[in-house]
Amino acid sequence: QVQLVESGGGLVQVGGSLRLSCAASGGTIRNYGMGWYRQAPGKEREFVARITWSGSTAYYADSVKGRFTISRDNAKNTVYLQMNSLKPDDTAIYYCNTERTDIPWSQGTQVTVSS
Repeated sequence: QVQLVESGGGLVQVGGSLRLSCAASGGTIRNYGMGWYRQAPGKEREFVARITWSGSTAYYADSVKGRFTISRDNAKNTVYLQMNSLKPDDTAIYYCNTERTDIPWSQGTQVTVSS
């Protein structure tokens, strides 16, 4: 069973940057489209970005388009999310999963943007 571990979150000021990582173990994710999702306090989990298995194409939620970049390194079994120009509304727990979200959700990584 593939397990995912997110890292790289933290406290950052408005306009700052963070780079999240999602490392897979127990199996390979190289054949899967992968995505990042987030859940803010009191809100439903929402889609943030996804990337095809080859890394050739990425898709973004309108709220992060132009600020976030998803990428992957299949040799390292890892997916990344570069987040720039962070806003208070980006405060959430960030999770990664396949684009079908068919791997059990892990703990995620907390991102807090302070104003």
